[in-house]
Amino acid sequence: MLSKLPTNLPPHLALKFIKIYSNSGDLRRARQLFDKIPEPDLKSWTVLIAAYTKEGFPKEAIKIYTELRDRNFRPDKFVLLSVAKACATSRDLIKANEIREDVIKYGFRSDLLLGNALVDMYGKCRNLEGARKVFDNLQVKDVISWTSLCSCYVNCGMPREALRVFSDMGLNGMRPNSVSLSSILPACSDLKYLNPGREVHAFVVKNGDGENVFVSSALVDMYASCSCISQAQLVFDNMPQRDIVSWNVIITAHFANGESEKALSLLNRMRTEGVKLNYASWNCIIGGCMQNGQTQQALEILGKMQESGFKPNQITITSVLPACTHLESLRGGKEIHGYIFRHWFIEDITATTALVYMYAKSGELQLSHRVFDMMPRRDMVAWNTIIIANSMHGNGDKALSLFNEMINSGIKPNSVTFTGILSGCSHSKLVDEGLSAFYSMSREHGVKPDAEHYSCMVDVLGRAGRLEEAYRFIQEMPIEPSASAWGALLGACRVYKNVDLGRIAAKCLFDIEPLNPGNYVLLSNILVAAKLWGEASETRKLMRDRGIKKVPGCSWVQVRNKVHTFVVGDKSNDHNNEIRRFLVCVGEKMRLAGYLPNTDFVLQDLDQEEKEDTLCNHSEKLAVAFGILNLNGESSVRVFKNLRICGDCHTVIKFIAKSLGVPIIVRDSLRFHHFRDGFCSCNDFW
Repeated sequence: MLSKLPTNLPPHLALKFIKIYSNSGDLRRARQLFDKIPEPDLKSWTVLIAAYTKEGFPKEAIKIYTELRDRNFRPDKFVLLSVAKACATSRDLIKANEIREDVIKYGFRSDLLLGNALVDMYGKCRNLEGARKVFDNLQVKDVISWTSLCSCYVNCGMPREALRVFSDMGLNGMRPNSVSLSSILPACSDLKYLNPGREVHAFVVKNGDGENVFVSSALVDMYASCSCISQAQLVFDNMPQRDIVSWNVIITAHFANGESEKALSLLNRMRTEGVKLNYASWNCIIGGCMQNGQTQQALEILGKMQESGFKPNQITITSVLPACTHLESLRGGKEIHGYIFRHWFIEDITATTALVYMYAKSGELQLSHRVFDMMPRRDMVAWNTIIIANSMHGNGDKALSLFNEMINSGIKPNSVTFTGILSGCSHSKLVDEGLSAFYSMSREHGVKPDAEHYSCMVDVLGRAGRLEEAYRFIQEMPIEPSASAWGALLGACRVYKNVDLGRIAAKCLFDIEPLNPGNYVLLSNILVAAKLWGEASETRKLMRDRGIKKVPGCSWVQVRNKVHTFVVGDKSNDHNNEIRRFLVCVGEKMRLAGYLPNTDFVLQDLDQEEKEDTLCNHSEKLAVAFGILNLNGESSVRVFKNLRICGDCHTVIKFIAKSLGVPIIVRDSLRFHHFRDGFCSCNDFW
């Protein structure tokens, strides 16, 4: 490359040097040389506009065209072609319309080359009306015209119409080329239309287009979308050459089909064959691991991604944040939070919404609110997330307040919004507010209540002790009551010890979902609490006869970046003796304070001493004790449980939090419990 710009060049040499600088990506020098030309010709304008578009600066390219017009140059068709491509790349519909007007103004209305470019331009701008208008006005149409229109319908999310245009193309005697085929196959993928996709495949084989990497990649995606994974793999294996897109498509297909081992083996095969991964590759692998519940694997691959020199982007962050939620890794989530701020991803609404949810699921509702308040803009998903966050923490009043803010900001609620609101009302005993929100759904917001909303309303009434009203609500539902509705009533019967309604709800649940162990356990709990040992024994026998096993209570706590899991009666932990001594000591202190263990939560007909010993072995107590014994400078303990926390454990944890002055957060299957100074955020109602 020359160190100095040449000067006083004749037009043809100036154009040559502009091309040299443009092709090497040195736009600054190309522009400087262009500006030294007193009267640049149209070829120079065209080369410069095209160069800026090619290097990823389409808006600058459009500005150069505007400059051309301001200097009263009359554009030829090649200038117009270059700026049409810039508009297509920038998705600038306003400028696109201006270019179309110039095409007509300067007498190129019937030019096929320009017409095709305009159809493609409108398609990239997702403006179907403009594309169709240009297409219909073309006196002569070729395969590019038809292909561009098909692509436009696909880009605009109208795959059925795209297939109709493709069919019309054949009826008009136009033979599709490889670009046509790779453009129409995504329509089959979107619709999961296997037979039309197979017809396209047959055409590909018949006409020898199978060696085209774009067509083959589209076929792999089509078969994968139609759940024909073996056929997708067969097409992939028979490709004479594969680009990174085809690799990403087949890996994503296996992940989507739940075949994570095959997907990861393909990753190893990529490396063996020397295929270089791109951002899409890393993101699809991390996302696939998350999709298949392999959260630890996702975090390990994130590490390998960074080791390979790839910095996580917004898609990566959004994919991997739930891993911190599933693993209850608050530290990992905070590290990702810091990364988001350092790399200015805070303006990415998807990444920050995932961050809001991560903090909420990790028990840090205040941090969840702080992130939400810093978001420069919020969509419906962001509002729903913060509403649901407050509901899972039992802040029904705040959830309703946020709902009103959402409405006032102009965001329309959807069904998820109301699920969050009703859940918050149920945890906070806000019956009237819940009823008001439920009946406002269709009347004020145009959202038809579904089975989940009806179940939530049963829960709202049931948790408030209005069991008969909840039962009538189920009977009067305009849809078939779901298992969730009857389950909400059964759970309320457990809390309020209503045996008769409990039997009714359980009977319905045994018919709807006979293999769900939770329903049998809940009925057994109700019967045991009523001292109906014989009937409770029959319920447990029914479980055994049907081969149903109770899900064991399991709690886990993270200490030094490692998750420690406990089950009821767990003695496998290396610190078992230390945990037992701690709990015995706590028990003695509680007895001196007048506390007696609540043995109603032991669901067996044992003597009093055996019952108290069983209570001491509940998984949540073991996890809390282990967390307390391993604080190591941490300010609080966070424990997570797969089932509902038992009443006796709830009382014990309140006592521990007060006596030691350590906040304890427990997330059970229903909600969060924040224990501090002898009180719980649930107000002893869950």
